[in-house]
Amino acid sequence: MGARKTTLGRDVARVLARPFVDVDEAIAAEHGPIPELFATHGEAAFREIEARFVRETLAQPEPTVIAVGGGAVETPGLLHDGGATVVHLPIDVETAWERVRRSPRPLAQDEAEFRRRFELRAPLYAELADATAADVDDVVLAAAGVHVERGALQRLGELVPDDGQVALVSDSNVAGIHGMDAQLALGTRLGETHELPPGEEAKTLAAVDRLWQELRLDRSGTIVALGGGCTTDAAGFAAATYLRGIAWTPVPTSLVAQVDAAIGGKTAIDLPQGKNLVGAFHWPERTVVDSALLETLPEPQRLEGMAEVVKAGLLADKPFWELPDDEFVRRSIAYKAATCLRDPFEQGERAVLNLGHTFAHALEAAAGYEGLSHGRAVALGLLAALRLSGRDTHAVEEVLRPQPARVDRERAWQAMQRDKKARDGVLRLVLLGVEGPEWGVVLPEADVRRELDRLIA
Repeated sequence: MGARKTTLGRDVARVLARPFVDVDEAIAAEHGPIPELFATHGEAAFREIEARFVRETLAQPEPTVIAVGGGAVETPGLLHDGGATVVHLPIDVETAWERVRRSPRPLAQDEAEFRRRFELRAPLYAELADATAADVDDVVLAAAGVHVERGALQRLGELVPDDGQVALVSDSNVAGIHGMDAQLALGTRLGETHELPPGEEAKTLAAVDRLWQELRLDRSGTIVALGGGCTTDAAGFAAATYLRGIAWTPVPTSLVAQVDAAIGGKTAIDLPQGKNLVGAFHWPERTVVDSALLETLPEPQRLEGMAEVVKAGLLADKPFWELPDDEFVRRSIAYKAATCLRDPFEQGERAVLNLGHTFAHALEAAAGYEGLSHGRAVALGLLAALRLSGRDTHAVEEVLRPQPARVDRERAWQAMQRDKKARDGVLRLVLLGVEGPEWGVVLPEADVRRELDRLIA
């Protein structure tokens, strides 16, 4: 009681575009005021009614945000019926009592009894919760299966869901830095290790084919992808297709992977004609993000990831890039996770996450995926998108300091024509409109080509 489940629940439902049900409000609407229900029928009868409401709501096909009373934890098995994600909103007993002591709540009339109940329920909350949350972003992360914690790599064995064998996939560079820590944390669950080539070479058919052939997991196994965005893209695609799909857990080690590539279930490999042209939507069982891993990043790689942080901030209309590291990681992930949960298969608004990427992918393809990094290409793409949106480019220029790319202009334009968002041969862009991000925007070809040319040295 007093943890503000209803207030936060409504906000989460709005952010995720899901229905919201407050169980106490629903009971009161059908049975009358809860204090009267308690007085007439007793707490046991109330718990039976509460359990029925929760089970009926969980049985609905549409994902729903549900605020349940603090005592629902006392009904065995109730909260995890139907595979619900259970999120605990912690509160200390002093604050809780201060918030509810003047209310008509039946279990908030006696302070001693209130404190006794608090102590009784505390271990049940800890046992049943899949995650704890302090704000809307924390709940969104829990709903998306994203665990953000400094030092999480050392707890990897307990954070990877289920109990099957694990295949650890990394590249030689990351394996040399974090591989042993990951292996020790996985302990007896670790069944096999594999290496992908570093960088975009990991996202080739040859590299993934070799991984497919080396894997020995059965369908109860899990691929753990430890590395940057190329590793998580390729290992995730291998997981999506091996044995027609097995579980996977990305453990992103670069900033760009933590705030973007490893979030949302998009996996892919490249073709010579373009980036990410072969792939699948395959949502991870859990994504484990340890911001402490960023401390080993050289400054150029950090700058790479900041392109995605700036992108998220522009889309959210909030300057994430001005926040401390741990916080801009959490906020950027939460923004992308919420967008992906609203549109898991990119049938609509998820396309906004490609802000600047139509230009970026064209530049990368024109460079043959050599000599032009993804982050630098995204920084340039954001410039073009902001210019076409009529927006100020100061944040991109100040934080990312993009420099023109040395690529062939015609090759870049041809690659842009093959962008995944094109329809019927017409290029469609993501821009920032007056009321927020817009997708599927069609502009005169001459204007688009002019801005692409401005990005090329």
